[in-house]
Amino acid sequence: METAAFDGRFLEMAGEADKETGSHPEPETVSFAFDRLTVARFRETFPRARWSDSLQAWTVPGTTARRRIEHWLASEAARRTPYEEERGRDAYQFEPILSPYLSVYDRGFRIRTPYSRTVVEELRQIPFARWNDDEKAWEVPYASYDELQHRWETIEEAAKRNEPEERRKRAEARRGTEEEAQSKRRSMERRKKRLPVPSDDLPPPDRPIATTRYGIVIITETTGELVDADEVAEFYPHAGDKYIWATWRVPTADELVHTWPARAEPGEYERGRGWWQPTLEELRDARRKVKRRQRHEPGSG
Repeated sequence: METAAFDGRFLEMAGEADKETGSHPEPETVSFAFDRLTVARFRETFPRARWSDSLQAWTVPGTTARRRIEHWLASEAARRTPYEEERGRDAYQFEPILSPYLSVYDRGFRIRTPYSRTVVEELRQIPFARWNDDEKAWEVPYASYDELQHRWETIEEAAKRNEPEERRKRAEARRGTEEEAQSKRRSMERRKKRLPVPSDDLPPPDRPIATTRYGIVIITETTGELVDADEVAEFYPHAGDKYIWATWRVPTADELVHTWPARAEPGEYERGRGWWQPTLEELRDARRKVKRRQRHEPGSG
């Protein structure tokens, strides 16, 4: 009981520290097996947490969110009966997953794969799976082995598809095809960093907006040049006769963090014109992409 009381004080103080900083980092995510008591304990510890249907996970805001989540997961893991962990160990011994992507450590399994959105989405569905940034691997406890085994075929297939050699083979197979030609045209158009926007409904400059084709961008200038709708129909089928060109750039992580999300999903009109105020889920996805890009930049450590 004394340890639990200390944990509670630690989490409460960490939560207060988040409020005092006034910063708004990207929310952290956590998933676990659903039961009312676990959810109640989670909501009591993280009153600002929100469930994300698209991520199928809870999101927790705050600069110390990851540390507090790890502390809570450790506390919850201690609640799980030794029987569940033992059953997971036995299940692995009886029917092991034999894969270069999976290794065993003292508390469960580590999964290292090439990056794949499918892999991430599958692992997020596994109770108490978590990303260990120090190990650059996902970790799954023994007690969640049944769910890991259930999803492993999908995880491994997605990982194999994203191996550099497999990606190279697919690129070779596309060589000289119309698919490759379309891909090159799309790349050339993207490098122009331009977007057709309605001349009578211009997006706000220097503020992140969501777009049909390029995700979240920031408009830097509207040129006044009319768009030839027929010429660019392949890339911008929504563009009409009264559209003009605007130039754009990718927003920074700080700009995304300080962007106020839309209160509702964009309607038919907003999607029809090609831009809208981004939703919270769109902003979170954009922030994750920026973080991944920063991790792969030279000198990023």
